[in-house]
Amino acid sequence: MQNPTPEFARHMANAIRMLAVDAVEKAKSGHPGAPMGMADIAEVLWNRHLKHNPANPHWPDRDRFVLSNGHGSMLIYALLHLTGYDLPMEELKNFRQLHSKTAGHPEVGITPGVETTTGPLGQGISNAVGMALAEKLLAQEFNREDEDATHHIVDHFTYVFLGDGCMMEGISHEACALAGTLRLSKLIAFYDDNGISIDGHVEGWFTDDTPKRFEAYGWHVIPNVDGHDPAAVEAALLAAKKQAQQADGQPTLICCKTVIGMGSPNKAGTHDVHGAALGPAEVAATREALGWTAAPFEIPTDVGAAWNAKDKGAAAEAEWRRRFEAYRSQYPLEAAEFERRMAGNLLPDLATRLPELLANISSRAEPVATRKASQNALDLLAPLVPEFFGGSADLTGSNLTNFKGCVKAGRDAWGNHLSYGVREFGMAAIMNGIALHGGYIPYGGTFLTFSDYSRNAIRMAALMKLRVIHVLTHDSIGLGEDGPTHQSVEHVPSLRLIPQLDVWRPADGLETAVAWSCAVERRDGPSALCLSRQNLPRITERISAGQIRRGGYILSEIEDPQAVILATGSEVEIALQAQATLAAEGVRTRVVSMPSTSVFDRQPQAYQDLVLPLSLPVVAVEAAHPDFWRKYVGRTGVVIGIASFGESAPAKDLYRHFGITPTRVADAARTLVHRATQRRQAPLPEHIIPASN
Repeated sequence: MQNPTPEFARHMANAIRMLAVDAVEKAKSGHPGAPMGMADIAEVLWNRHLKHNPANPHWPDRDRFVLSNGHGSMLIYALLHLTGYDLPMEELKNFRQLHSKTAGHPEVGITPGVETTTGPLGQGISNAVGMALAEKLLAQEFNREDEDATHHIVDHFTYVFLGDGCMMEGISHEACALAGTLRLSKLIAFYDDNGISIDGHVEGWFTDDTPKRFEAYGWHVIPNVDGHDPAAVEAALLAAKKQAQQADGQPTLICCKTVIGMGSPNKAGTHDVHGAALGPAEVAATREALGWTAAPFEIPTDVGAAWNAKDKGAAAEAEWRRRFEAYRSQYPLEAAEFERRMAGNLLPDLATRLPELLANISSRAEPVATRKASQNALDLLAPLVPEFFGGSADLTGSNLTNFKGCVKAGRDAWGNHLSYGVREFGMAAIMNGIALHGGYIPYGGTFLTFSDYSRNAIRMAALMKLRVIHVLTHDSIGLGEDGPTHQSVEHVPSLRLIPQLDVWRPADGLETAVAWSCAVERRDGPSALCLSRQNLPRITERISAGQIRRGGYILSEIEDPQAVILATGSEVEIALQAQATLAAEGVRTRVVSMPSTSVFDRQPQAYQDLVLPLSLPVVAVEAAHPDFWRKYVGRTGVVIGIASFGESAPAKDLYRHFGITPTRVADAARTLVHRATQRRQAPLPEHIIPASN
């Protein structure tokens, strides 16, 4: 590919600058500075090196591009429009407007060609680490060498743009350190070192020696590149790609010195251009300074033709498909498996054999911690879900995320289970990147209380509707002596508030296995499995997996119940004990197990009313903050929970101390039944006249 002349390359870069300026000006909001400052780097990467096909944004072997500093979203929108993606100029004119494809920050699934949703700084680069890891793993698993040919069907780069803000965020340390350890050599990051953030010049709060930091991580670092000199950027990129092919290759950081807002004569190099429209006068001055004579949102014909990547992209994909068919002729089973996994489809055998697997688990009568039940489920599911990629944030022996036959992933060899180290946030964001790349279903474990560290990445998975599974063990005061720092009180209720996240808190082995199967089958969002440290008895011996799949179901009932006891996880056993106590007194109750409130809430209203009739008073019990359950018990019901932090003591003592006991549940239910009886028997006030027939 012949490179443009320096003058024309700058003209092509100016198209990005002016589209960003015009869109932000029209919207009266946005961040023009980063697109203007990184336009020259973008021209080199997107025009000369990026392997992509605008007509098929989901081509498996395309290069991935991540704009980690997502506030500069007009950079990627301009690039997508110019290179030929389905992003017409009208969408750029509707920047930041309701229902447009050009939101304030890039959103995957909304804008063709956007690989991940970015905006929370540091997560884009961390997602990119996950993408590069998935590329390396898939290459190790599927690429083949034989006597006649080299069959590399997985061979692409992951490119990232990131700024000072991403570098300051702690998650970038977590993810980039792991990337260096794993030698993810196909990961190339461009650091937009412009020295400006929202508060101004960063030397007052950011004086890291970033090149040395990344060298210490094990990255190949190219420092002091003039980000406005296409030849210098080109040379750095070629060096990065060359060393990536070496056996001991490393991820590369290209440190580009740039001027934020490059082209704005009065605001370039200041924080004034970071996050606000330039204003009409400065827009006019910028046009003059850049020699840009086209009207707003217009691209000169020669510039548009030079940017258009449709033909190059179609040719690149066609060449890959030719090679893939050669691969298929030699390795038909592997080719079919690769296509299945990149499409996100599960093996048909899973659906066929799942009833048998669940029956196997249901038959186990011994008490078991649901974290162990989770591992038991993995042992049975893993052979039928070869795309599993598991791990833990240095708690594998506690989370029990490993399974029989799993292979430890590392720097030099393929594996399907990774020790992420003590990096909860990094792990969660890397898993998002793996899911976005495709080919694997990632899951990772930590203690539930440490979900606070990874919460924003969990939220981003929900926002992006990713099939990611979080294994969160030690879910309540039941973990005992480790005390309040590790005892989750508010975590389950707060996780339930994240839209599109399915939170499961199973009560026994079968509920746990059903939670796993639902999480694996789900394609439109992540799941969180909140699991006990302590052993729990089997409570589902007369329950089918189909009932559990509805999220909430009638577990046990005395005929013609007078009240409902609603519980999850380790407290279902307590609910059943309270029911037995009340039955001996002649008080009839129904016990409802609700392992997943979000799944239950998606059921038809008729089913919800069947399980939780409005006519019956409800007692809810969970060893967590009580407020969430008000939506089910109403003003007249009772919630038994913990509205304070925990204590350090054996679990049985803690349950008594906090009143999470069968006696207290029975007392509450008895009181509700008594009140309901009194209300039915009380005469109507004189001012209320019964309706006539």
